Amino acid sequence: MGQLNAGVVPVTPFQQNCTILFDGDSKIGVVVDPGGDVERILAAVRDNAISVEAIWITHGHIDHAGGAMDLKEALGVDIIGPHEDDRPLLDNLENQARRFGITDTIRNCVPDRFLTEGETVSFGEHSFEVLHCPGHAPGHVVYFNRAARFAHVGDVLFHGSIGRTDLPGGSHETLIRMIKEKLLPLGDDIGFLCGHGPGSRFGDERRSNPFLV
Repeated sequence: MGQLNAGVVPVTPFQQNCTILFDGDSKIGVVVDPGGDVERILAAVRDNAISVEAIWITHGHIDHAGGAMDLKEALGVDIIGPHEDDRPLLDNLENQARRFGITDTIRNCVPDRFLTEGETVSFGEHSFEVLHCPGHAPGHVVYFNRAARFAHVGDVLFHGSIGRTDLPGGSHETLIRMIKEKLLPLGDDIGFLCGHGPGSRFGDERRSNPFLV
């Protein structure tokens, strides 16, 4: 098993971090949260010779799932996640696009498999635990690789901030509880990538994030 690697492709006017997770030796990987700009994502996959096994979705907002169906067709792989509580959001992506005035091709997303708390997903020999962490979105999931001490947290937690909770289905109280009860106990050393901006470590956020201290 090679080292777990990650590459970030900023997509959409929201500058969302579409993430390509892959094994450094085999180049087998997954694409996490292809919100749009699918040709840019495909170019990154080709340029780095990544063999994509699946598309993983953290939650059903347009900037994270808007390009999933086009990417699925281009790569011939399944869409995995998020939790089924985000089905209404995924069914409404085209309406979201019209409200935001987004002209890129956006299609409602139909996952091949929804996820629940405690499941695992994997590519190659890299296994990730699934944590259901609502608050930003009802069906938001986090992908945690215990061996690599790494998590992809989507829009739950950011460097110096947290996900917004004023969108439909959001709850500030729930989001803070998920971070403090599910994420931070995993360990201060856990490094994470998030949906927007730079990543961080749980310990740094526990000590300095103004929403958590």
